[in-house]
Amino acid sequence: MAKATLEQWRMFKAVVEHGGFAGASAAVHKSQSTVHHAVQKLEAALQIKLLEVKGRKAFLTDSGKLILRRAEFLIEEAGKIESVASTLSEGVESTLKIAVDEVFPNSTLYQALVKISELYPLLKIELVQSVLTGANELLSNGIVDLAISSIPIYGISCSMLCDVEFIAVAHKDHPLHQQIEQLNFRDLKLHRQIVVRDSATQTSHNEGWLGADMRWTVSHLQNSIDMVSQNLGYAWLPKSKISALIENQTLIALNLEQGTTRALNLYLMCNDTDRLGPAAQEFKEQIIALTT
Repeated sequence: MAKATLEQWRMFKAVVEHGGFAGASAAVHKSQSTVHHAVQKLEAALQIKLLEVKGRKAFLTDSGKLILRRAEFLIEEAGKIESVASTLSEGVESTLKIAVDEVFPNSTLYQALVKISELYPLLKIELVQSVLTGANELLSNGIVDLAISSIPIYGISCSMLCDVEFIAVAHKDHPLHQQIEQLNFRDLKLHRQIVVRDSATQTSHNEGWLGADMRWTVSHLQNSIDMVSQNLGYAWLPKSKISALIENQTLIALNLEQGTTRALNLYLMCNDTDRLGPAAQEFKEQIIALTT
């Protein structure tokens, strides 16, 4: 049987975070004597000294530092359990928030959304289109329930969905198509490349090969497609997004010496599968079924 209660662990953590019993008292809405007594009982139960009080400040002992790391994990897990219970008690969620990398095939996404809307007609869906680590950041910050991204986050639920094929293209009248010999990276560096900026606010990745001395950076994939279609530069673009432009020969694949195509893996991620509501679970199953 556990010697300490979860409430005692929370009060101990509050004392550390707020530097003393007075600050912890205000944070947990308990009297200062109650917080002090809880920590004393915790120390007595564990038979170790967790805190040293100097004046009005409380400082962790070496043992306290080790115990706190374990306690933080315990408190976090307890919070997850409460969140799962809350989800189960509420039934179907009212809103489903999804971050999707712009390179993900629209047709597949829309098929899944149609199915969800049929099953849950009152469900509100918030779809956020992102680039590179943008979806990861939204998921990590708890802004969305699910994320489709090309960059997996290890340690959470992560399912491989599909490969997206990219090809280097330029407008049919672009000078790169006038060269008889196959193009190498030195040839490409002489011309403007259109790349897509990472939509995350804490990172600075760009999509595409970045060897061009002349480069325009845009915020959305569609901007890149439009610019290349207007003969403003070349770019690596998802083949599925430009198939019509290739068929009518507005865009033509570049005749490269090597690396004419490249594949980008896409993943479906969530922080905790057990905390997903029924609609989110259904969307997850639909997307996986449509891409495998």
